[in-house]
Amino acid sequence: MDLRLSPISPSMPTRTGMVQRTPTAATSEAQSAGFSSALKGALAEVSAAQNNATQLQKEVQMENPNVSLEETMVAIQKAQIGFQATMHVRNRMVQAYSDIMNMQV
Repeated sequence: MDLRLSPISPSMPTRTGMVQRTPTAATSEAQSAGFSSALKGALAEVSAAQNNATQLQKEVQMENPNVSLEETMVAIQKAQIGFQATMHVRNRMVQAYSDIMNMQV
């Protein structure tokens, strides 16, 4: 998975010399679209890895001489690691949502 994030908004120097970001409606839309697209891309990569591993498994079972057992096992491990990482992210997001919902106002 390759997640690259771009800067959200330009920085503006303040009187104290500190850099302050100026939030705008366009940057918040870009930020939500960026996270959404990054999440969808990551899920698509995990799904593709699982599909690739399944296809390689079928090819090994059909005794295709062009597909090696080692290549298949590596693809299965990559798919498994990607799925576990996805589950950890999902669990963290659900926990964060629960924590926010349980906050007293």
